Amino acid sequence: MKPILEFFRIVRCEMIKTFLKKRTYIGFLIILLIVPLVEVALKLEGGRFLRMSMRGIAQDFILLGNLFNGWFVGHQIMNSLWVQIPVLISFVAGDQLAGEATGGTYRLLLIRPVSRTKIFFAKFFTTVLYVTIFVSFLGVLSVGLALLLLGRGDMIILQQGILVLQESDVAWRFVMAYILAAWSMTTVASIAFLMSSFVENAIGPIVGTMGVIIVLTVITVIPVETFSGIREYLFTYHMVVWQKVFMDPVPWNDIGISVVNLAGYTCATVAAAWIIFVRKDILS
Repeated sequence: MKPILEFFRIVRCEMIKTFLKKRTYIGFLIILLIVPLVEVALKLEGGRFLRMSMRGIAQDFILLGNLFNGWFVGHQIMNSLWVQIPVLISFVAGDQLAGEATGGTYRLLLIRPVSRTKIFFAKFFTTVLYVTIFVSFLGVLSVGLALLLLGRGDMIILQQGILVLQESDVAWRFVMAYILAAWSMTTVASIAFLMSSFVENAIGPIVGTMGVIIVLTVITVIPVETFSGIREYLFTYHMVVWQKVFMDPVPWNDIGISVVNLAGYTCATVAAAWIIFVRKDILS
C-alpha cells in the first residue's frame, strides 16, 4: 500500500508542475477559441453547410425533421479538429522529460529518494491524465455548446452515403467515440513521450511526433498498391477508430482490433522511453 501511495504522491507533484506551466493551457485556449467561433458561424448560416454537403444527393432523398442540429455539428467538429489535436497533445507530452532537461532540473528531480522508474511512470501517468482531461474538455465543449445553440434531433452522417441515426441512439455513441479518441491520443502522447526521452528541447518531440504522424498518414491514405500490405499495421490507420462508432451496425470486432493495435504501439513506445530514461546519463 505504501508504494502505491508514494507513487500517487509523485503523480500529484507532477500534475501540479504540469498545470502550473502556461504552455499546458495553449491547447485548451485554442479549443476554447475555435469551437465556439465555428459553431456560432454555423448557426448564423442556418444550415447552409448541410445543404452544401448534400447538394449532389438531395434530389434522390427526402429528409424530414431538424437534421442540422447539435449532434450533426458536434460530429463535424470532431472530424475537423482531429488533424490538429495531436499537435496540441504533443505540447505537454513532449515536455514531460525534455522540459526537465531544458530547465536544468533533471539532477534535482532524480536526487529524490524514489527510483527513476517511479518518476518515469508518474510522468507518463500525468500525461495520460492530461490527455483524458483535454479530450473530455473538447467533447463537453463541442457537443454541449452545439446542442445548446442548435438543439437536438436525429443525426445525419454524410460518409460513404447517408446514414440517419435516431436521437435516442446518438448520445452513447459520442461518449464511446471520445473514449476511443482519448485512447488513440494516448498513443500519440506516448510517441511524443518517447521523443522527449531522446532530446533536451521540448520543441524536438513536437516536431518529431508530427513528422512521424504525417509520414505514416500519407502511407495510410495514399492509394498506392505498394503500401497496401503494411497500412493495417500502422497506428495512423487505427487512430480514427472512433469514427466506427457512428456506423450502423457498429463493427465492434474492427474496433477491438484497432484498440489492441494502439495499445501495442503505446506499450512499445513507453517501454523504449523507460529504457532510455533509466539508463540516461544526467549531466545537468
